[in-house]
Amino acid sequence: MDFKDYYTTLGVSKTVSEKDIKQAFRKLARKHHPDVNPGDKTAEARFKEINEAYEVLGDPQKRKKHDELGANWRMYEQAGAAPGAGPTGGWNVHFGGGPGGGFRTMTEDEMREMFGDADPFSDFFHTFFGGGGAGRPAADESGRRSRPGRGRTARQGRDVEHEMPLTLEDAFRGVQRSLAITHGGHARTVDVRIPAGVTDGSRLRVGGEGEPGASGAPSGDLYLRIRLIAHPVFERRGHDLYARVPISLTTAVLGGETNVPTLSGKLLRLKVPPTTQNGQVFRLTGQGMPTVGKPDQVGDLYATVDVQLPKHLSPDARAHFEALRQLEFDGHASRAS
Repeated sequence: MDFKDYYTTLGVSKTVSEKDIKQAFRKLARKHHPDVNPGDKTAEARFKEINEAYEVLGDPQKRKKHDELGANWRMYEQAGAAPGAGPTGGWNVHFGGGPGGGFRTMTEDEMREMFGDADPFSDFFHTFFGGGGAGRPAADESGRRSRPGRGRTARQGRDVEHEMPLTLEDAFRGVQRSLAITHGGHARTVDVRIPAGVTDGSRLRVGGEGEPGASGAPSGDLYLRIRLIAHPVFERRGHDLYARVPISLTTAVLGGETNVPTLSGKLLRLKVPPTTQNGQVFRLTGQGMPTVGKPDQVGDLYATVDVQLPKHLSPDARAHFEALRQLEFDGHASRAS
């Protein structure tokens, strides 16, 4: 059994960050993936090595064990296990958000389905990161190892649901979120794209990110239930938005213009006609929420006028209002006569 320097496998130094390890894995996985290299045994072997290396270095605890082994790995081998070694508790899955999609480490069952029944992982991995000899599948005379869990009932993992708070701005634009998922003591990060226009209470499915299955069965799914956070300005009703727009008393009486905010961040100029009444509603077409998967279908924004009465009057302003009241009184008297 040879020592496996997983840093060399991924082409990185021992001091690199977790982010650099992830980037190196993704780059190599894209290059050597079987779908890109059909029938290429060399690429197949490299792909197996890359998966194995990232299974260890992508997990902080396993990476620490690997670093502790160093030149003393023979001593740990003779003792029967690496320091703190135990059965693997699942596989870290990392999805990329950039062009070209993401790659993830593959389970042993997935590797067997892709490459056949031959053991896809090295003796070094099984000894030090797979629980030692006790957790290792037995080999037959051909050198193949039996599939883990054979003879036990396969059971698909349960679905998991989590609430995801979301601002109205994020629901308007769409957003990518990185989720930290922990299961069995292992943490992983999943990037999820939330489409523009999602509604409160809607559920987004993230396939295969639920609880792991038993005896090689597939994992369940993760469902994210959207909860929209109340907005201080806008109220959402379906695909339409509603907002109250303050205007001055003189603008309401004489007419004018006022600014109307939008979720895109732009201010729209609203023309207010003379003698506009308090509570009057103006419709701004196409300034509401988009529809998921249909960017051309956008709701409207309804601006409700909120006439602001003066809280303090200067002597001149009071004189003008008193004159206005006298004009109203004279007009009523004239009509009455």
